[in-house]
Formats: sequence, structure tokens, C-alpha cells
Amino acid sequence: MMDALEMLVAKDEIRELAQLYSRGVDRKDIGLLKTLYTADGIDRHGHHFDGPADEYIGFLERSLPHMHVGGHFVCNHLVTVNGDTGEGEVYAIAWHLIPDGKGGLLHDIQGVRYIDRYRRENGKWRFAKRVVSFDMKLIQPAADHGDKPDPEKDPSYGELLTSLFARGGRT
Repeated sequence: MMDALEMLVAKDEIRELAQLYSRGVDRKDIGLLKTLYTADGIDRHGHHFDGPADEYIGFLERSLPHMHVGGHFVCNHLVTVNGDTGEGEVYAIAWHLIPDGKGGLLHDIQGVRYIDRYRRENGKWRFAKRVVSFDMKLIQPAADHGDKPDPEKDPSYGELLTSLFARGGRT
């Protein structure tokens, strides 16, 4: 059985895992995303994807270049931990600026919940299974926001120097 301090540390590490997922998708950092799932991880992303996490990451690698800009904003995050396993529910707002197929852009805003199972492997918490529930979706035309940002020139990678913020994954 875990003591209160161990439980608190585990919950904080799991909450950071959810934030790292958001960062990985929004910064289009495939290397980081590869560090967030267990080797046997599963991702059920609504009608977009249902299968092994490594294939989901491949799906993202092919999809993210088409997204102009994205932002995932973690709201509520309830977590339980039992030894080296845990489960939780993450409420988030996902905003994407995507092509409309006609030369313009669309705001794609979604209220999502990530229903997660976590497992600690080699001292790091990872997603063992993610099931995404899309509770709300709003699509609206967007004004031109200028050039598509280059993920390789993102200022956070140059300004934030600790390993947590390094491109390609956590240590």
C-alpha cells in the first residue's frame, strides 16, 4: 500500500503525463509522443483511430502536418493510483486550426474526455490505454492567420532548456 506522499507524487507524475501528451500533439513532437505510451498501449480515439499506440502515433505523424495550429487545454483531471497502475479521466478543450479543403481555414473546437489507464514502467508513468470521448464539437470559419508555424522553430525549445521541454521526449 502506498503512503500519502507516494500517492501524491504518483498523481502529479500522471497529471504531467497528460500535459506532455498535449504538448506533444500541439508542438507536433512525435519523439515525445513515443515516450508516453506503454509498449502494449492502446488508443481508441473515437472514429479517428482505434488500435495500438505505436500505430496511433504513426497516424498522428501523418495527420499533424496538415494542422495549421493546435491547442489542447487540460481542465479537470481525476486520478486514482494503486501501486504501479492507475486510472483517470481528463477533461480537455481541444482547438485546431485546420484547412477547410477550399483554401481557407476552420476553427475545430472540441470538448473531449480522455478515459485513461496508466502503468508505471521503468520508473515512468505511461498510458496503457486511452479512450477518447468527444462530448462537443464546434466548427467555424477562421480568418487567415498568416503562415503556418514551423514546429522546428518553436521558441519553447530554445528558451526552455531543461530536459522536460526538450524535443523528442523526456528523460
